[in-house]
Amino acid sequence: MAINEQEIQNIVRSVLKGMAAETPAAKPASSGLLGIFKTADEAIAAAKAAQKEIQPMPLEFREKIIANIRKKTLENAKMLSELAVEETGMGNVGHKIIKHQLVAEKTPGTEDLTTIAWSGDRGLTLTEMGPWGVIGAVCPSTNPTATVICNSIGMLAAGNAVVFMPHPSAKNCSNLAIDMVNRASVEVGGPVNIVTAVEEPTMDVSNYIFKHKDIDMLCATGGPGVVTAVLSSGKRAMGAGAGNPPVLVDETANIPKAAEDIVNGCTFDNNLPCIAEKEVVAVDMIADELIYHMEQAGCYHASPEEVQKLVDTVLEEKNGKKIISRKCVGRSAKVILSKIGVTVGDDIRCIIFEGEKNHPLIWTELMMPILGIVRVKNVDEGIAVACELEHGNRHSAHMHSTNVNNLTKFGKAIDTAIFVKNAPSYAALGFGGEGYPTFTICSRTGEGLTSAKSFTKARRCVMGDALCIR
Repeated sequence: MAINEQEIQNIVRSVLKGMAAETPAAKPASSGLLGIFKTADEAIAAAKAAQKEIQPMPLEFREKIIANIRKKTLENAKMLSELAVEETGMGNVGHKIIKHQLVAEKTPGTEDLTTIAWSGDRGLTLTEMGPWGVIGAVCPSTNPTATVICNSIGMLAAGNAVVFMPHPSAKNCSNLAIDMVNRASVEVGGPVNIVTAVEEPTMDVSNYIFKHKDIDMLCATGGPGVVTAVLSSGKRAMGAGAGNPPVLVDETANIPKAAEDIVNGCTFDNNLPCIAEKEVVAVDMIADELIYHMEQAGCYHASPEEVQKLVDTVLEEKNGKKIISRKCVGRSAKVILSKIGVTVGDDIRCIIFEGEKNHPLIWTELMMPILGIVRVKNVDEGIAVACELEHGNRHSAHMHSTNVNNLTKFGKAIDTAIFVKNAPSYAALGFGGEGYPTFTICSRTGEGLTSAKSFTKARRCVMGDALCIR
């Protein structure tokens, strides 16, 4: 469906009227949205002023603001999800609501900050986690509102203010989430502009922010190009880049459960999460059984002719290379199949096919519910193939097996920030699994799943010959 820019703006205005009333101190900076400015200099200056209020703020008061961010996220989860799908054309409203619930309920706050202490005859030494200052944070179109909220909670908990750089194709919903975060702060007596952005984001604006003297740290959640740009900035930078997560299934797996888990993980938000299963590597002994159960779980098994049509539809030529078509990213299996003349019901959630490891729909990270299946002779060949397909991103990988030795061998070989065993990929984000969620997974720079402590730097405080009372 074509996106009408004026229609999106009308939705935003309508939502603003229904949100909590402003306090006198919360006069919108631009366009009626708190924290949204015409220029990068204005956005950075406002965030810098807010950070001077945040840094001396008691942790208890930061938690008060965060609690209200959580509350407002839950209240507005449906609206933000609907607006994100409407504006970007990608994803699934119901699954995006789950994402907002996850970040509201499980994103760590100030409790994530810890202090290390040494005491002895020569006194007391503490190492505490302090803020960087103003963080420049790039947001993707795939998770345009959940990423804003998740990063806002973690970065604020650490004592930072944030200048967000939303994706241009998701600017309205991202800016609305930024407005919501600022309203949550103002409502409980906190400062405005704890998070900011430029009204009309462009790559030139982002490049300017990357180099600005008042930006103390950078965090990029997006494709390899933007991650490389922040890592080349000369500043402290964190990069949450691409992945092409394989899922390996060996002969010891619970095959019916593996099939259901793989399909559930692959189709969550139409395969937009960077952690989602992107291709299957199956030991030949169980491959036919796995395919059968995947079909039972809602997969359409494409013929070779249909697979070629898919290649021609979901990939585009650019500078002699095949790249994914944005018209297909985050679309449902039903919509993608309709583009090649195949009509299916809503029960079809995923498209599967068999292919070699170098098949373009297997080798390329698609971010759409298409799963290529590669047969291998044994688990050792499967591990080797899966490591190739992951492309050394060290991002995410998954395996279904009841053989602990096989699981261990694959985990060591693939060496990813996330390794999910015998569960859907989204278990890694605390949905059906233990742990906290994040949508900024820094595999490239090594932080892994980020939280408040990721956005701090260590400060050592030493008291000589005193305060030790042992």
